[in-house]
Amino acid sequence: MEKFSFTVIDPVGLHARPATILVNQASKFASNVKLLYNGKEVNLKSIMGVMSLGVPTKATVEIQAEGDDEKDAIDSIKKVVVEQKVAEEVE
Repeated sequence: MEKFSFTVIDPVGLHARPATILVNQASKFASNVKLLYNGKEVNLKSIMGVMSLGVPTKATVEIQAEGDDEKDAIDSIKKVVVEQKVAEEVE
């Protein structure tokens, strides 16, 4: 399993635009990709699941991937969260 954490910097939190970016990126991979926040976990390939968490700005979330292409999935998602200004730096 590969994983990483980041802090949401978007002033509105993980709203529709950044959530869609994450879902679209995760959906490119065969691995099972999860978003964990506040003791809950959802499938990162599900926009409804991601939106249901209501992740606010400055919240720290974790993304986990498990499967044949887990490393590629995590590397790709890390890159997109920084490029799209969802997070400043990825741990």
